[in-house]
Amino acid sequence: MPPTPELPAETHADADPRRRWLLQALGAGWLVGGSGWARADTFGAVPRKLPEGKSIFEIDGRVLVNGRRATRSTLLNPGDVIETGSDGRLVGVIGSDALILRPQSRLEIGGAAGVARGFFRLVNGAMLSVFGKRDDVYEIRTPVATIGIRGTGVYTEADTEKSYVCLCYGTADLTPINRPEERLRLNTTHHDQPMFLYGDAKGGKHMAPAPFYNHTDLELMTLEALVGRTVPFAVPEDPYAMPRRDY
Repeated sequence: MPPTPELPAETHADADPRRRWLLQALGAGWLVGGSGWARADTFGAVPRKLPEGKSIFEIDGRVLVNGRRATRSTLLNPGDVIETGSDGRLVGVIGSDALILRPQSRLEIGGAAGVARGFFRLVNGAMLSVFGKRDDVYEIRTPVATIGIRGTGVYTEADTEKSYVCLCYGTADLTPINRPEERLRLNTTHHDQPMFLYGDAKGGKHMAPAPFYNHTDLELMTLEALVGRTVPFAVPEDPYAMPRRDY
């Protein structure tokens, strides 16, 4: 069996950037409950479907698109390369898909002319993403794995040695690049089976169960709202607080 993975070092609520983000949202007057997002006044960036000609909902710190500093007016398209610095974060939309790209990440958006199948290549870093339903399989590619998806929500962390994948809901095929015969099909409804995928086998396996960490239902709700959808699970009164269990 592979060794028990270490959880992220930041566990104190005040040190958690997701907690700070929630508190900022609440301080700005955002309200959330079983019916979704609302606001007490008409000002501020409440999560709702982005209008045509807009790709970016939020951008913080250093974010580059194709080597140029990105702004709220930057458009995201197939063929683009997005890079975030140590203080960078981007929340945006590409067609029927939406994503949060964490700091110190590099994402290549496939699907340009001459590419048979669309894909996100997460070279390094972390990304939470939701995808609209489509007839063909869309892929998230990391240095060690391929995740084939249709209409799902998925959180991915990637480096050169391993990947973390939480299929938040939907169906996906997880395939280790170095052991494609270990392909695993997942069907989940609410963060049911997070997995580690390895470049080199751990305990004779290229995949192993993982704990849940580093993403929230609040973030998934935000992303689905940006493309005019809602999450396919019941919304708790405190979406940050669920789920907080480990697997």
